[in-house]
Amino acid sequence: MNSFVYQSLPTRVVFGAGKLSTLAEEIDRLGAKRALILTTPEQRGLGEQVAQLLGDRAADVYSRAVMHVPLEMAQAARGEASRLHADCCVAVGGGSTIGLGKAIAMDSGLPIVAIPTTYAGSEMTPIYGITENRLKKTGRDPRVLPKTVIYDPELTLSLPAQISACSGMNAMAHAVEALYAEDANPIIGFMAEESIRSLAQALPRVVNDPNDLEARSQALYGAWLAGICLGSVGMALHHKLCHTLGGTFNLPHAQAHAIVLPHAANYNREAAAGPLQRAARALGGSDASEVGGLLYELNQKLGIPLSLAEIGLPETGPAEAAKIACASPYYNPRPFEQGPIEELLRRALNGSAPS
Repeated sequence: MNSFVYQSLPTRVVFGAGKLSTLAEEIDRLGAKRALILTTPEQRGLGEQVAQLLGDRAADVYSRAVMHVPLEMAQAARGEASRLHADCCVAVGGGSTIGLGKAIAMDSGLPIVAIPTTYAGSEMTPIYGITENRLKKTGRDPRVLPKTVIYDPELTLSLPAQISACSGMNAMAHAVEALYAEDANPIIGFMAEESIRSLAQALPRVVNDPNDLEARSQALYGAWLAGICLGSVGMALHHKLCHTLGGTFNLPHAQAHAIVLPHAANYNREAAAGPLQRAARALGGSDASEVGGLLYELNQKLGIPLSLAEIGLPETGPAEAAKIACASPYYNPRPFEQGPIEELLRRALNGSAPS
């Protein structure tokens, strides 16, 4: 067996239907007294419910989280946390809200309690991202890792079917790339394969019946495992491309991940044949060369947009994104090649199947 290093992440996880009711207890466990509740504008109502649940422990609801955490939004949120003398943040929502909590924690060290309502996975990672001048910069810092995560599948029931599907495929991307990460290890490999299998089984059931709580629970379980993968090992080509597409073109995060994933996996099909064979097995196939096609077919089955043009990428986008990505590449089992990457993105722009 190859040598490896595995570093576990010190996050407390509370999982189960109805577990939102334990939030006050978790705040007390941290020794906090004034929680700033973070949401997007669309989820302010849920934030108000959380504030009522916390009573005197709630400092206020700050409902201005947006995609990709623009620098000016991060600065405003930090100022609000300071003004209210908050001693922790409760981030209720998806990657945008949890990302805003991380931006506050980076500056202040405030502990985060994350309550995911999507399958994004950010809640399990010490990874942060800030967008400035159309460039999204990411990094790792233990200060931004949430102290506690409450996974309550009931909170995902209101997530529309198509958004659930895209968010779930976003989570799957973390698991797929964890299999061939530079610092991959056996523990994360097991988690990644189980995550892919769980999401591939659950997401079609969620789309077919958004009120299926058991399917929602399985999808959230798969997303939790994917989040551990994302936080424990480095990512590769797929994540570099999606960070570029999000930061430079402001494309919706989950949809971009879902669309690009089949093409990025296909790009690595020979260089990462062994790891991707595990992904194929989890998806119901048998060979690494099938993974791109299996992921594309799953997107079709879930009703996910197949084209980056459909979600806002301009015709000039593939060339610009390929150039930006290749200027500062992540590790990838196959070297970054600007021409093939531009072609990959052009196929994704047009909604074509992986080549």
